Amino acid sequence: MLSNPGAPTLDQLKVFLAVVEVGSFAGAARKLHRATSVVSYSIANLESQLGVQLFDRHTTRKPQLTDAGRLVLSEARLVHNGVNSLRSKVKGLLQGLEAEVRLAVDVMLPSSRVVDALKAFREQFPTVSLNLRVEALGGVTQLVLNGEASIGVSGPLNPVLDRVERISVGSVALIPVAAPSHPLATAGSNAPGAGREHTQLVLSDRSSLTRNQEFAVISAHTWRLADLGSKHMLLKEGIGWGNMPEPMVREDLANGRLVRLDMPDAASVTYPFDVIYLTENPPGPAAAWLIDRLAQQAVAGGGGAT
Repeated sequence: MLSNPGAPTLDQLKVFLAVVEVGSFAGAARKLHRATSVVSYSIANLESQLGVQLFDRHTTRKPQLTDAGRLVLSEARLVHNGVNSLRSKVKGLLQGLEAEVRLAVDVMLPSSRVVDALKAFREQFPTVSLNLRVEALGGVTQLVLNGEASIGVSGPLNPVLDRVERISVGSVALIPVAAPSHPLATAGSNAPGAGREHTQLVLSDRSSLTRNQEFAVISAHTWRLADLGSKHMLLKEGIGWGNMPEPMVREDLANGRLVRLDMPDAASVTYPFDVIYLTENPPGPAAAWLIDRLAQQAVAGGGGAT
């Protein structure tokens, strides 16, 4: 028995997988358009190189995998699939497709839109890797400027820069909400200015681009949070009030975990989205398709909240 097995060829693995798939040497020969003797010779050479017997040819009429054969089968499939994936990716490159699209999205972008775009992209471009980052406020623009994202879906709080191109892709409604137990949720608490006296939970910017800018902040008492999920959790626990994307709290409003606040000075506001990318780094075919998908979502949603 070999202590140091040799390296099988891709063709030997292809023949091995064909025999397993069809269940016989003759069937594999027909599938591969080769003589049965050539298939038998390839398997014999593979067994010789690996130093193990892959098939039990003696106790059954059809070749059955040995324990060693089953182990080799698992690895052979990984190698075969990896080579096919490599060839598909290279074919895409030869056709002008990007190897990877790095996407950054604003945390306010409804999850239904993100899921729709990602699923459709995977079906359309199975060979193109998609790297996703989720950031708040100026964080998306920062990633695009740094070259860490090739395209971004940014909210309104980003600086106007000459080297950044913008394409409008709809918006989402931000509505003021609080837990039913919160003082602002009780009857008669909707007087103008009532929200200023209670702690407002506000999403903070982890980038330096829009650190001192405010969006729909009216209270003199704020808690700054870097994560929208944490803000959502604290709101449901009755710790403060705040504006949230309507799709994210729709179920909470329906089952009473949150209530929509009737506040004259803090009515719902529109949070618009722009796809952004650097002028010197225009989107390739796959990224351009993704941008178009996001724009179609906005049209399907009437250009408003989606």
